[in-house]
Amino acid sequence: MRYLSLILLLVPTLAKSANNTQLAKVEPRVAVDQVGYLTGHQKVAIVVGLTEPATFVVKRLPGGERVFEGRTQMKATPREDLLAGADVSHADFSAVKSTGRYVVEVAGAAVSVPFDIGPNVYKRAFKLAMRSFYGQRCGTNVDMGPEFPQYRYDACHLKGAYHASSGKTGDHPSVKGWHDAGDYGRYIVNSGLTTGTLLWAWEFYGDKIKAIPLDIPESKNAVPDFLDEIRWNLDWMMTMQDKDGGVFHKQTTERFSGFVMPEKDTMPSVVIGTGSAPFKGTCATGDFAAVMAIASRVYKPYDLKFSAAALAAAEKAWAWAADHPNVTYRNPPGVSTGAYGDPDCSDERMWAAAELWRTTATAKYRDAYLEGSARLEAVMSSPPKAQSWPNVGNMAVWAMALGQPKPGQKELSLAMGGSAAFYGMNLNLPWKISMNPDDYVWGSNSVAANQAMFLLVSHRIMKSTEDGRKMPLDFRQGAAENLHYLLGRNVFSTSWVTHVGTNWFKHPHHRPSGADGIDEPWPGLLSGGPNRRAQDAPMRKLPDGLPPMRMWVDETESYASNENAINWNAALVFVLAGMLN
Repeated sequence: MRYLSLILLLVPTLAKSANNTQLAKVEPRVAVDQVGYLTGHQKVAIVVGLTEPATFVVKRLPGGERVFEGRTQMKATPREDLLAGADVSHADFSAVKSTGRYVVEVAGAAVSVPFDIGPNVYKRAFKLAMRSFYGQRCGTNVDMGPEFPQYRYDACHLKGAYHASSGKTGDHPSVKGWHDAGDYGRYIVNSGLTTGTLLWAWEFYGDKIKAIPLDIPESKNAVPDFLDEIRWNLDWMMTMQDKDGGVFHKQTTERFSGFVMPEKDTMPSVVIGTGSAPFKGTCATGDFAAVMAIASRVYKPYDLKFSAAALAAAEKAWAWAADHPNVTYRNPPGVSTGAYGDPDCSDERMWAAAELWRTTATAKYRDAYLEGSARLEAVMSSPPKAQSWPNVGNMAVWAMALGQPKPGQKELSLAMGGSAAFYGMNLNLPWKISMNPDDYVWGSNSVAANQAMFLLVSHRIMKSTEDGRKMPLDFRQGAAENLHYLLGRNVFSTSWVTHVGTNWFKHPHHRPSGADGIDEPWPGLLSGGPNRRAQDAPMRKLPDGLPPMRMWVDETESYASNENAINWNAALVFVLAGMLN
């Protein structure tokens, strides 16, 4: 197949892209996905710190019955391991397929934490990751009981106003929405990718997730909990659209609060604009149009009135963005909350066009997409990049592919080529993930999750084609490999999702977790993860020259490696939904 050549081209290139200088020995450990492995999937533990092959056994719990024995396979020495600078071996126990709880014990190393094997091992992880959005709600009392009754706060940010940069004065509604990350701001650009990703999860996997209860206040109504939670943010987003169709960039305080509970942040919550006419921004407006077009499709079976309102809002936003094709945003004087600035809004407009075409089948939206598609093709060419808040070109290309009975050849080639490259890294790199050293940026765990989403979307597109059905690439397995990394199969043997697994990280840069007086953090939060740049004080205390996977600090003050964010959690939710049975 033509996509397989990308694997051969890309992996050798990656072998030359890093230079390890810090090769201190890593304490031997057996890293596994601490949640578990799907029955029919490949199952590999990664053994760190062994310098030669060793015998390993898989034992069933309780009791310790030996169900499998094998030999580890060396995959890299510290100088060959570009991500963690460690001796890396694999212990493959894919032959174990019986449902149950197990550990892997490696002679000369250690015993893994317990994990499960079964057809639906990720259901609880999915619930906690999705329920974390309830824990980010603004404007209402939040109580994470019954499983986590100690985690609660009172209604916050109930009053809003226009900031001078918006071109308006007076009061503005301050209702609903999700706190963006470890801070209490609400940002349209990041909400756009977040909400779009979650709505896509529903369109892909709604039949699997509609019956999973989230234990939220709306749980007893006729709408699935998943959609009720997303609606909380959509309702806030709707308040950010001006009468002319343009959408304001964000609603935050002028500066970040200290580490206080949400209701203790009493600074005014203000709608912030660009500071000069037209005061709204194109990136925010394009994201808004795309999300509302998806929402119109998704909510139509449950709320016809809202579906119609969402579509009307999307089309009005599209018209504004067409008239203002690249009004960019930067923080105005006196504002120091997250900027989410993006110099190029063409990909947001293309995503909006593609989603509006999917929803309405109106030719002008397809034509607008095609007019700008050449740039998107360049963006998605090799090497592939995961989608992120400033780069939603993937979403545009996929939307066009998914909106056609038979995907266009260009969209198919871009999606398949990128996923073939990611899958090649899963197969060939020691840690079995599609991350390369340059992917270890602020929010690298989001890169891992979004690469996994890339693989799952391509899996869905591929299944719709005769050519794709013959491809010998299991993109769903590739996505699972990245998920294993996030849930504990990493150099720290740490689950980067709070209250998921056995050894989860403890100190997120998350204001409620830092201010509530409770030792354990709020549940279901994905850490930003290792960051090859030491961009905060705790990270600057790390030894010089550490390989990128080891550039992480489990400290509250490490915002550059240990913050949470809703867009990161959204990608995690998508991937976990894709792994549900």
